[in-house]
Amino acid sequence: MFLKEFEIRWSDIDANRHLANAAYLNYTGHTRMSYLAQLGFNQKTMAKHQIGPVVFYEHIYYFKEVFIGKPIKVSSELKGMSEDGMFFEFHHDFYDADGKNFAHSEMMGAWIDLKIRKLTILPDEFMAAVDKIERAEDFKILTKEDTRKFKRVPKDLV
Repeated sequence: MFLKEFEIRWSDIDANRHLANAAYLNYTGHTRMSYLAQLGFNQKTMAKHQIGPVVFYEHIYYFKEVFIGKPIKVSSELKGMSEDGMFFEFHHDFYDADGKNFAHSEMMGAWIDLKIRKLTILPDEFMAAVDKIERAEDFKILTKEDTRKFKRVPKDLV
């Protein structure tokens, strides 16, 4: 499991003086991309292949408030991926300075071809890097059906 440490900044808190909802999303995205960057998914290589990640959804479950003043850690774990690498699911846990889990996040996304603006499979270079990613104990091979979990698509997009 990949862990990244953060200092809660003044701009990360909300009117209730605890970590703001948007900050959770920023931390999970930064953790995920830091992990992927170590495996070769960086701005340069993604630009070379004209691909980028897109998020289908991200759910956050809050267990306890957390406040400015002490560091936190965010984990990143690959929960699922399609055989061609197009779809992926990551889970993240948030830990306070004492190691207590105060939130959990689940996200699903895919890779998009930035030239034609359509979902795409991963190039071989990235598929080799994916083999290095530690998988969750209950890792699942994803299909397109898994991405339609909520089956709510606007009528004008069907």
